[in-house]
Amino acid sequence: MARVIQFEDHALARLRARCAAAEEANQDLLAFARGHSGAVQSIHGAVLAAMEAPSFDALLHVVTQEWPLILRIDAVALALVVGGRGFRVDAGGAQLVDAAMLGRSLTQVDGVILRGVERGHPLFGPACDLIRAEALIRLPGDVPAGLLALGQRTQPSLDGRHGSELLMFLGRSLSAMIARWAGEI
Repeated sequence: MARVIQFEDHALARLRARCAAAEEANQDLLAFARGHSGAVQSIHGAVLAAMEAPSFDALLHVVTQEWPLILRIDAVALALVVGGRGFRVDAGGAQLVDAAMLGRSLTQVDGVILRGVERGHPLFGPACDLIRAEALIRLPGDVPAGLLALGQRTQPSLDGRHGSELLMFLGRSLSAMIARWAGEI
């Protein structure tokens, strides 16, 4: 005589597990979307603040003093090569830097580098010992050649592809604004 095998309990358990996995994936997607939306809003806010700068000095102030608050990061440094000389600007002001070191840094960054670090890039100056996550953004164009460094004390979990696209937009925007004021440099 044939025996009837009950699949109902097994099928119900599998269905519950699949529903739980789908709910978890849905929550992860919502969290990513909220974070991405916040990042987009912060980047757009930073660009708008920079666009409102009435002079090159005001632009440097916005980048080094206001961007950390707008972007919710701990440090911003901007390095430029002007007339064969290297400059670094951060919250502490402007300093000369070795143009050769800056040139090497520029050749090592093609677009954007997002990474966790034990010690931040030397362009952060005294703050480099505190930096545990950094984004290095090469400014497109050569008028002037530059590198934007954004740093945090903690290592966030970033989606590299989407984060890179946003940071490239930030770098392109800053480069265009610097080019606008190139005569003042």
